[in-house]
Amino acid sequence: MKIVIAEKPSVARELAKVFGATAKKDGYIEGKGYSFTWAFGHLLQLAPPQEYGFIGWRRQHLPMLPKKFKLGIRKIKTKDGLVEDPGVRKQLDIIKKLFDEATEIIVATDAGREGELIFRYIYYFLKCKKPFKRLWISSQTDEAIKEGFRNLKPGTDYDTLFNSAHCRSESDWLVGMNATQALSISAGARSVLSLGRVQTPTLAMICSRFLEIKNFVPQLYYQLAIQLDKDGQLFKAISVNNFDKKEEAEELFAKIKDTTSGFSNGGKILTVEAKPRKEPPPLLHDLSSLQQEANKRKGFTADQTLNLLQGLYESKLVTYPRTGSRYIGDDVYANVPNLIDKLKVHKDFGKQAEFLLTVPLNKRSVNAKKVTDHHAILPTGESPYQLSGDKQAIYDMVVGRMLEAFHQECVKEITKITIESGSVFMANGTVIRSAGWRSVFNESDDDKKDEENPSLPKVKVGEELPVVNKALLEKQTKPKPLYNEASLLKALETSGKDIEDEELRYAMKDSGLGTPATRAAIIETLINRDYIVREKRNLVPTTKGLAVYDVVKDQKIAQAELTGQWEKRLEEIRSGASVADFKAEITDYTRTITNELLQSGTGLAEKFAKEEKPVEKVS
Repeated sequence: MKIVIAEKPSVARELAKVFGATAKKDGYIEGKGYSFTWAFGHLLQLAPPQEYGFIGWRRQHLPMLPKKFKLGIRKIKTKDGLVEDPGVRKQLDIIKKLFDEATEIIVATDAGREGELIFRYIYYFLKCKKPFKRLWISSQTDEAIKEGFRNLKPGTDYDTLFNSAHCRSESDWLVGMNATQALSISAGARSVLSLGRVQTPTLAMICSRFLEIKNFVPQLYYQLAIQLDKDGQLFKAISVNNFDKKEEAEELFAKIKDTTSGFSNGGKILTVEAKPRKEPPPLLHDLSSLQQEANKRKGFTADQTLNLLQGLYESKLVTYPRTGSRYIGDDVYANVPNLIDKLKVHKDFGKQAEFLLTVPLNKRSVNAKKVTDHHAILPTGESPYQLSGDKQAIYDMVVGRMLEAFHQECVKEITKITIESGSVFMANGTVIRSAGWRSVFNESDDDKKDEENPSLPKVKVGEELPVVNKALLEKQTKPKPLYNEASLLKALETSGKDIEDEELRYAMKDSGLGTPATRAAIIETLINRDYIVREKRNLVPTTKGLAVYDVVKDQKIAQAELTGQWEKRLEEIRSGASVADFKAEITDYTRTITNELLQSGTGLAEKFAKEEKPVEKVS
């Protein structure tokens, strides 16, 4: 009997359906020589500190550095405290029985780091020694599943993927368990003050931005504005220089020769520069970029978007959702015209699909060397049926981005005119000559320049035009905005660096905080810890979050760039780098941050002493 193990029951049912297996048993489905069983996500986890003899939260235990980690069955909260989940124990017994009887084991958990970890922990916990093969697919369509089963990979091909996942799991335990206990003990707090390898630098980014805004002192400055008339077409220009002193601005304002002051011509054209600019289409979506778009367009949280996308994946409508790649290979590209052809009936995108079938497709997103474990998110070509409004919105973002990515460049004409009228002014104008990819959603990017003209008239150098209006503008400098989920996800990609260029951001993805698959959970964890809250679409720290940040802000655990380097190291392990070297470094890192926190938590003690009893401390 061939045993197939999936990550969750719904996926196992879909796999069984493809093979015509219909006999439902307790914990698995059987038929046609196969048994399809399942996990419920992570059935097993690294055992808690008490399993290694670290009983109670005691200063002398820290740092806790187990010589060898143990696996424990997932626990649930009951009135008697945390107990082993009986449903997990039962399912593990079923899986063990099936593995013992198996002639072949086929791994069909999600084809990624966490999916590999889920299976391997089960495999090692059950002390199974049988070889296994790996199903590695990027789509849940029947054809993709059949093709995947025809091309099963040796399980050993994914040993380095497991090594990366296991190192991530152990490093999160070491940093999270030790840092949390160290801060909670030194702060004298009764409740747990949770810290983590990724959540803490993320909290630091949110708090730092919040305090930067809170402490920001706006500076007044002044600009001059004029409106000119060219044969009945009015356009505006803004002074090239800003003025810190109102008196200086007023002096130059008085020198502007406008028609209300009796001048027929008051603005002399100094230069005219008009040149086309080609704006390439955006790259295809990975999970992170789709979460950002969904937050901007619909206000969806990162977690909402991931869940909706996972539902579309399991409904066979989109490809693997937890991808970190925005590219596809030539083999996948070969099917893109067929995918576009199927969109001719789409109520919003039908005309764009028809157009793309008549022109050469843009191949900016086609680069096999930049495809990681899975390619960018695409529709599968299956027809959606009766989707909920939210699922339809996410599906349309995937479909729309595919059309954008393979569309033509947007061609704009950028015009700049400099004018002299008591001071030097600049008029900017942008005209879209060919909308290209921007025609898919029929949106512009003109949300940034309130001083820009939609178009500018034809003028010549040396020409003098009447100034029909003038204004002295009083303005204030503004701080950066609060993080929302879209801007935070963008910042997490680059460990907090402000990088607008999407390809450069993508190039830094291995040095970001977390992965596309984990960032939604990071945000939800911070909310569940009562460190941050959502205020409308913004992410704002709580008093508790700010208090924790105040203690850790100058320490290694809060440094986004350092944590990003660990993520890069984990990806290098995926490519065969030394596991032993990484473990030695993370152990040293754990010692350092534990000692830092044990010495610095006293500032928090006063904040929590009034309302909480201290945790047990033993010197």
